[in-house]
Amino acid sequence: MSVVLASPLEVHRQWVNQGAEADLNFALELLNQVKTGQRNAMLRLYRPEPTVAFGQRDTRLAGFAAAEQASRDNGYVPAVRRAGGRAAAYHRGTLVVDHIQPAEDAIAGAKERFGFFGGLFAGALGSLGVDAGVGEIPGEYCPGEFSVYGRGPTGSGAPQEARIKLIGTAQRVVAGAWLFSSVIVVEGSAPIRKVLTDSYAALGLAWDPATAGAAEDLLPGITVDAVEAAVLAAYAQHTELIDP
Repeated sequence: MSVVLASPLEVHRQWVNQGAEADLNFALELLNQVKTGQRNAMLRLYRPEPTVAFGQRDTRLAGFAAAEQASRDNGYVPAVRRAGGRAAAYHRGTLVVDHIQPAEDAIAGAKERFGFFGGLFAGALGSLGVDAGVGEIPGEYCPGEFSVYGRGPTGSGAPQEARIKLIGTAQRVVAGAWLFSSVIVVEGSAPIRKVLTDSYAALGLAWDPATAGAAEDLLPGITVDAVEAAVLAAYAQHTELIDP
């Protein structure tokens, strides 16, 4: 089953952050508005405040309170998201892309969306010169079958073919609409690696910190603005984009 994107898609850039948890919840509010016809199919783009977004399963672990505190100690706000797996961290050096569109049968094609968007985002990074691929990296944080990773030297003594996670994706499906959310880590991997190391230790979850990185580790000088432009260019190959 192929993925059909709504056409046109409205591009909404969120310039002002509402707060870590509010920004997460706003995506669900937009999902409901698209579902009920109050809004058209859309892309929401924003650069989030420093956040550790925990999954529902994380909240049931004995170390969750300690993990929340570890996040705060690193200057990150802990929040719990409804979509996605384990904890992920991001900050203003990342780009969040929320794709929301109505669908008569939103469940149909849900898995195909992961593959489609993984390929779309890997292609967008590739257009900038990042050697990107799709698939789970052994030991990665918030593991997923369709994570987008980058290959190559990281500038920290890593092997030539080291793989680092650059994009995590999550999906929320309701009757009448779906939300596909992607977090692209572009700049500043060190603080993300640090807060994840501390938070995962508190949760008692094993992972390999070497798998956490940012696009700039592989392509020095790359910016969030450049990645945003590449993502929109990749989208424009599949559908019409409009600025409302």
